[in-house]
Amino acid sequence: MPHKDEAELKEELKKAIINAIKKSIPKEKFAIFFSGGVDSSLIALVCKQLKADFTCYCVGYKTQGMEVPQDIIWAEKVAKELKLNFVKKIFNQSDAEKIIKQVVKILPHKEVDIQYVTNIGVGAVVVGAYTIAKEKVFLSGLGSEEIFAGYERHKRAEEKHEECWKGLEKIYERDLTRDLSIAEALGFKIEVPFLDDEVIKAAMRIHIDRKINEEHKKIILREIAEELGLKHEFAWRKKLGAQYGSKFDRAIKKLALKAGHKYRKDYLKTLI
Repeated sequence: MPHKDEAELKEELKKAIINAIKKSIPKEKFAIFFSGGVDSSLIALVCKQLKADFTCYCVGYKTQGMEVPQDIIWAEKVAKELKLNFVKKIFNQSDAEKIIKQVVKILPHKEVDIQYVTNIGVGAVVVGAYTIAKEKVFLSGLGSEEIFAGYERHKRAEEKHEECWKGLEKIYERDLTRDLSIAEALGFKIEVPFLDDEVIKAAMRIHIDRKINEEHKKIILREIAEELGLKHEFAWRKKLGAQYGSKFDRAIKKLALKAGHKYRKDYLKTLI
């Protein structure tokens, strides 16, 4: 059987992504966790092209004197460009504190380390979006970073493709457990089209050089997003973790300092 060329593999990946998103769409109206990054923007774009009934939700944290969170700024731009149903909310410190305490109660906490601090920041975005939504099913871009080499650790790794596989093996305990625990506790469902079997298979057949180089990460995904109709500036927006793009990491830091703690993990320990 002859080897498929780069163009054929890319086309297979594109079809797999569209089919996975299509399969994720429920019969009822649904929601998308929307940051204005390439993952959620691509999901929203395909859902729009499929004429699905959905709303995009973006949340952030801001106190007086702080800049508007980057995710809010970008999400608004993309939503306007694509004419999406879009709802945003910027939480103040009091609201953010309630959300963070709620996330701490939900999530398992064997050890309060850097990963746990990250999970609380990302989890706050999930809970925040749910609090302003009416829908009971959310589509999420989770998994994209692993299959398309989207993290700094992929850039640093000598065997970059092997690092993708390692990340996929750990994604359940690191990311899925967090999001699914929150969904179960609050009574909603999360669909993750980038973790569809066919998408993973197609993505992992792509050569690592088509995913990451010195300048860009998730290259082939950004190209596919652009080919499907996403504007260049949106398709190539640089990655920001959910806790940073929303500024919920800043909320945890401010609350820690207010409570007399230098480190976020020490503050979070007091909430457990």
